Amino acid sequence: QVQLVESGGGLVQAGGSLGLSCKVSVSMFKLYTVDWYRQAPGKQRELVAQITGGGSPIYIDSVKGRFTISRDNAKDTVYLQMDNLSSEDTAVYYCHVNTRSRDYWGQGTQVTVSS
Repeated sequence: QVQLVESGGGLVQAGGSLGLSCKVSVSMFKLYTVDWYRQAPGKQRELVAQITGGGSPIYIDSVKGRFTISRDNAKDTVYLQMDNLSSEDTAVYYCHVNTRSRDYWGQGTQVTVSS
């Protein structure tokens, strides 16, 4: 059974930083692309960043230069370092993986940026 557990959310002032972690319990973790999504109140869930098994990252334009996604395959964990946060980054952040054509999500972690 695939499980994802996020941690690291919280409250931060604008311009500050937060780091998120996602522990993924899946066989052969290193083979899978893992994504971070977020959903702000009243908005659709959107992809923020993803990282391939080989470590290649992709970011949406609004977070480029501010967010860094990384992974430690020895720990089955993906990270999202978020710097220079703004109120527009306030959302619930979710970790996601697709294995064997099935989508798995974590429970989400709240990130709140105060202006």
